[in-house]
Amino acid sequence: QVQLVESGGGLVQAGGSLRLSCAVSGFSVATSSMNWYRQVPGGQRESVAWMGWSGLTTYVDSVKGRFTISRDGAKNTLYLEMHSLRPEDTGIYYCRQSGGDWGQGTQVTVSS
Repeated sequence: QVQLVESGGGLVQAGGSLRLSCAVSGFSVATSSMNWYRQVPGGQRESVAWMGWSGLTTYVDSVKGRFTISRDGAKNTLYLEMHSLRPEDTGIYYCRQSGGDWGQGTQVTVSS
């Protein structure tokens, strides 16, 4: 059974940092293409970071240089390191295997 469980969100001041985790069961993050999505209030879900099975990564322009996607195959967990957070980074963050199931999301709130 596929399950994705995000954690690590919270309330942080602008300029701060958070690390999100996505614990996965039912498939291997090490051999899968994975995304972190963000859904801002009133908006659609947007992919902010992607990691291919080969380890190649891409980011949406608004987070380049501030966010880093990574994985730990032994823990079967996907991560998103977020630095220099801005109020516009506020939203619910989801991890997802490309084209697959969604987790429940974790709320990130950045105060100005």
